[in-house]
Amino acid sequence: MKGIILSLARRRKSIRRYKNKAFSVEKILYAIRAAIEAPSGANQQPWRFIIVDDPQIKIRIREICEKGEKEFYAKVSGELKEWLIKRGFTWKKPFLTEAPYLIVVLTNMTKLYAVESTWLSIGYLLLALEEEGLASLTYTPPNPKDVMTLLGVPSNFELQAIIPVGLPAEDKQKESRKGLHEVVYHNVWGSKMNIASTTSP
Repeated sequence: MKGIILSLARRRKSIRRYKNKAFSVEKILYAIRAAIEAPSGANQQPWRFIIVDDPQIKIRIREICEKGEKEFYAKVSGELKEWLIKRGFTWKKPFLTEAPYLIVVLTNMTKLYAVESTWLSIGYLLLALEEEGLASLTYTPPNPKDVMTLLGVPSNFELQAIIPVGLPAEDKQKESRKGLHEVVYHNVWGSKMNIASTTSP
């Protein structure tokens, strides 16, 4: 059994193109069951999830997000602009209507460590979706409050991410990750750890 989580993490990648193919919402609910097992500050569980599969609501979400993205792309500059151009990203977000489901992840901002706790739950969610054979993407629009208004979300909440979920319509390679020797120090900053003898599952 050892290595299951690492295998899922290594396999999981962000997907922006989805097949128009339905699947049971039970797969989504399974992933959310995993997400709500995440730790949270004072066990206040600040996360809430809206599952969206109504085509008209998805269209409106896309329209709202693309309006915000147009404004963002008109102002972006420097290194971020170069990064976006290199990857072919634009203000258009077709995944918001192509994916069979959107999971809108929200945080109750009156709770302790609300944002940190919610993103921990998102990590659990992404791996559970991968386990179910589903592709996903964490997307945060530049104008999240407009999406919240559309969905009737109370003002004490904040939108953290919109996660499209479906079967991938692109064969994308996972982007490279840094090695352990690049990110792990021993006891104090900058002190390299001897990891040559460690083995991977």
